[in-house]
Amino acid sequence: MRAITAVGSIEALAEVLRRAEPIPLTSETDVVILPTAAAFSGAETASIDLASLFEAYGAKVEALMNINRASSDEPYFARRLRDADLVVLSDGSALHARSVWRESLVGEAIGDARVVVALGPVASVLGQVMIDPRGGAPTNGLGLFEGVVLGVGASDDQLARTRSLLGDERTFVVLGPRGAVHFDGTTWRRLTSDVVTTRGANLVEL
Repeated sequence: MRAITAVGSIEALAEVLRRAEPIPLTSETDVVILPTAAAFSGAETASIDLASLFEAYGAKVEALMNINRASSDEPYFARRLRDADLVVLSDGSALHARSVWRESLVGEAIGDARVVVALGPVASVLGQVMIDPRGGAPTNGLGLFEGVVLGVGASDDQLARTRSLLGDERTFVVLGPRGAVHFDGTTWRRLTSDVVTTRGANLVEL
């Protein structure tokens, strides 16, 4: 994977796309949407909503209905993810997404994708460490990057628990609803102000 953009919501993604950086879109851009995390809340609706954002810029869009484990070893799905210019992972259940993608052809293809955009809590799944939304404890993710842990807003008590469990060895990035960060394969940077980064209990720069 060459790059990751993580956003707190579809509204934050729309703002990033308006800036045309770091995600420039043209009529030649091949976008693949993976609505796995939205399996319980409406994968088709999530796909349509996301597709409309990219189609407004003339991009070519295809949604892959990878909503269960059985479809995660579909060779066509894996090939499309590797060939696409941009792979978009919908908002939804991080735990469901992890269970569907881990140790599968689709999971491997996400890791090989050129550019990945992840919405909401599903962004957490991509790291070596992800946050279990049921209580805020660190657990194993897909392992596509190290050192940074992505998360979304939660209660003050839960965020304090997460920071305590992570300690000061990793940077914890909490995306607000308008939050966005970008990883170019080497360096992380903040794209919007609705982002809080800490090591342990201390605020740090990303």
